[in-house]
Amino acid sequence: MATAEDSRTGGREGTTDPPGRLDRIRATPAGRLTLRIVIGVIGTALVVAGLIMVPFPGPGWLVVFAGLAVLATEFTWASRLLAFAKDKVMAATGWLKRQNWFVRIVAGVLTLLIAAAIVWASVRLTLGIDLIHEARELLIRPPLSL
Repeated sequence: MATAEDSRTGGREGTTDPPGRLDRIRATPAGRLTLRIVIGVIGTALVVAGLIMVPFPGPGWLVVFAGLAVLATEFTWASRLLAFAKDKVMAATGWLKRQNWFVRIVAGVLTLLIAAAIVWASVRLTLGIDLIHEARELLIRPPLSL
């Protein structure tokens, strides 16, 4: 497994390849610090944005993993965390694939119910709109007569 240190050197120890842009930035102490700060801010922003998006339909976990991948370019702890998360996701996916269709359907329905509850609570708390009440009103309201 490649570590953050391997990515910093580009795997070029002992070669005569010209240094890349990041290698030139890392050549000075100020450049190293600046690069670590920039990578840290961008990676953290991606992770936080992804975690906010997780309960909603869309690429929440993908953005979290992308943020960890960005952080892993400069931070060894992020590289280890990314490897750990990949292992856990692969284990859970493998377990679900080994289950019969009934367990898969129950897992899918539970996932949808949890996502719906989170969306309902988010809309209720942020916009003050009760989606369930609005749906009932829409279904019970008599049709408009012309």
